[in-house]
Formats: sequence, C-alpha cells, structure tokens
Amino acid sequence: MADTTIKITEDVRDRLRILAEERGTSVRSLVERMATETPTEAERTERTARGLAYIRANLCPDLTEDDVRRAQQWRADIAAGRLGSRR
Repeated sequence: MADTTIKITEDVRDRLRILAEERGTSVRSLVERMATETPTEAERTERTARGLAYIRANLCPDLTEDDVRRAQQWRADIAAGRLGSRR
C-alpha cells in the first residue's frame, strides 16, 4: 500500500479529524472510504440509466424524458430549499 500526502488547509484537516473521531475511525480510513464509496459521474450516469430502464420495464412504460427532467428539477428545488420546508 502506497502512502500519499495530500495538501489541505488546517481547517479541512481539523474537520476530517472530527469526522473520523465521530465515526470511530482514522482520517486515513475515512478518506479511503469516501473515495471508494463516492460514485464517479460515469457511475452515477450508469446507475441512473439502469434505474430508468427498470422503471420503464416494470412500473411506468410511458415514462418520458420530460417526466425525468421535471422530477430532477423538483428534487433540485427541494434540495435547494425552494420547495417545502426542511425539518
């Protein structure tokens, strides 16, 4: 296993330490986990395509690209706090 040094600000370093402590792990393990479990753009695109194919095959055969676009916008609006309220 190779060691790599990553230059980050002290604030980020301190935050990583806190996050690792809260999870009962090391900063190294935390960063490794985040890197291996966070999907790339290509992986997210593939996952979305598989999900839409499943929905069309099993739940809603007439689902359109416009339906998907509107759902994505709705989700983005909720996440941005433009719709609904956060608790």
